[in-house]
Amino acid sequence: MSSQRIEGIAVVTGGASGIGAACCRVLAAAGAIVAVLDRDETRANALAAEIHGKAWAIDVGDETAIEACAGAIEAAVGSVNILVNSAGVIQVPVTPEQLAMSAWDDVVRIDQRGTYVASVAFGRRMATRGRGSIVNIASVAGMRSMPLHAYAPAKAAVIAMTECLAAEWGRSGVRVNAVSPGYTLTPALQAAIDKGERDVSALTDNSALGRMVTPEDVARAVAFLTSEDASAITGINLPVDCGWLVAPSWHTYGGIRPARR
Repeated sequence: MSSQRIEGIAVVTGGASGIGAACCRVLAAAGAIVAVLDRDETRANALAAEIHGKAWAIDVGDETAIEACAGAIEAAVGSVNILVNSAGVIQVPVTPEQLAMSAWDDVVRIDQRGTYVASVAFGRRMATRGRGSIVNIASVAGMRSMPLHAYAPAKAAVIAMTECLAAEWGRSGVRVNAVSPGYTLTPALQAAIDKGERDVSALTDNSALGRMVTPEDVARAVAFLTSEDASAITGINLPVDCGWLVAPSWHTYGGIRPARR
């Protein structure tokens, strides 16, 4: 759990599962009142009950709905000073010829457009009050070439919009940062591993630390960026990847060195 004390009201989109759920738990444990936003109303309600928060069923790609939701949350709970944009969908790593445009549109609508829409709905209110922190969940996929022709560009756009909004709202007291997870052992990934659909060694051998990221690893980084300990930090993209970004080039020289012990 986070060691920072975090006060106020936090909204987490995509908060009912995976990284989003871990963010909800860590922020709540640090003292925040958490609003869990997710398309899965049942799971959102269950998590909200667990952390003594509130839940709203919402599609972040619908700007009218998210704007109404922002107003409803502030009327019911109070002024939101933290937003974590974790809502996202993934894609199958297929060739461009095999990637249906409907799938491409869905990824971009939620991962890129949804992050922007939620940021505007909540961020403009923070800017008016002169205080707030937004953390966008991007991905290392947005920092490297991958066979993810919708997901990777969408996450690269999230990193770019983080920088743009940080400059836009900085003088208004709103900090905007991104966290880019590496391969994270979410329940969905664990299920794929259990089915034999993903090779664990391929995921771990390509990181400097020799392991995968946990959702809690990401959530603790998010909590730090929302806390007063990060009061001078805005516009950055923080990889939480167990050293995945630095490891691949070492394969040219035989791979990452083994543990000395």
